[in-house]
Amino acid sequence: MSIKRKSQAEWHGNITEGKGNIKLGSGAFEGPYSFNSRFGDDTTPTNPEELIAAAHAGCFTMALSGFLGRAGQQPASIETTAIVHLEKEGEGFVIPKIDLVTVAEVPGLSDEEFQSIAKTAKEKCPVSQVLSGAEITLDATLKS
Repeated sequence: MSIKRKSQAEWHGNITEGKGNIKLGSGAFEGPYSFNSRFGDDTTPTNPEELIAAAHAGCFTMALSGFLGRAGQQPASIETTAIVHLEKEGEGFVIPKIDLVTVAEVPGLSDEEFQSIAKTAKEKCPVSQVLSGAEITLDATLKS
């Protein structure tokens, strides 16, 4: 089985002064992006790294829920933040690191078991796998 998802981007003008628009194939999001929203201080429009962070946070959170379920655990809640680091390297930019910070409430689960399951979810999440060229860190906290 092969599932395909798509999104679109358009750009008008030169790289520093031009403007673009990103649209998810589902129609759930459409919005502007610009050089300044990506490399500067304009946080109103989106940028590709923010979208990568959203995809990674969503994928990891679902994977963690799935692996907890396979271990016979029912999470009350899971909240994940993904932080994508964009750094200048030579003439361009790279994403060397992504931090996943997750807090989960899973009644009756030991922290040791939670850490093991969270690590597995990070390794098995399809978005983690495709982004594995970057260092992916995990800070997993089990709420009591």
